[in-house]
Amino acid sequence: MTESDRTTAAIARSGVVAVLRARTADGFAAVADVLMSSGITAIEVTLTSQGAIDALAGLRRQLPPEAVVGAGTVLTAADAKAAVDAGAAFLVSPVLDLSLGSFGVPFYPGGLTPTEIFQAARSGAPMVKLFPAAAVGPRYIQDLHGPLPGLPIMPTGGIDIGDVAAWLSAGAAAVGLGGPLIGDAASGGDLSALADRARRAADAVAFARS
Repeated sequence: MTESDRTTAAIARSGVVAVLRARTADGFAAVADVLMSSGITAIEVTLTSQGAIDALAGLRRQLPPEAVVGAGTVLTAADAKAAVDAGAAFLVSPVLDLSLGSFGVPFYPGGLTPTEIFQAARSGAPMVKLFPAAAVGPRYIQDLHGPLPGLPIMPTGGIDIGDVAAWLSAGAAAVGLGGPLIGDAASGGDLSALADRARRAADAVAFARS
């Protein structure tokens, strides 16, 4: 198994990728600790958050080896290089820019249409980010897997915790959760409430796979 395969498998085991996005990344360390203790081991640090690169490097030092920490909202080669230099284990983009897949770590490009998703898969992407997922719904995964069987897809964008089991049961490899999971915790909000949401998300993964 390649390192890319191991990373993608670790994300699939988590079932949920916690998408950390805030005005600044100052609160990401505390949020990540709560997520890990609640059973969510895949974390995406979005580069639109001020201080994201430093936060990503800090999380790689802070979290245990089973944590998989990557960078999201990767839009340029400079973004990708900075994230990988900081220790990102994977890169995620909301768009289909295949040039961003040449930085030595798994790259999960974004796509919505069957053509975009096929192009991403044909390029060698080990998983494709379905974005924005709320525009379609879980049935879309089943429809895609008709002509594209077995393709790992990670729906992200507008997904609530209550939708996680439906997406996974429809065939998603993992689900990206942002605001509905993180809430205001990354901006000084209630970490106990975050822990409750994270446990519910982890329980939804376990339910879908039971």
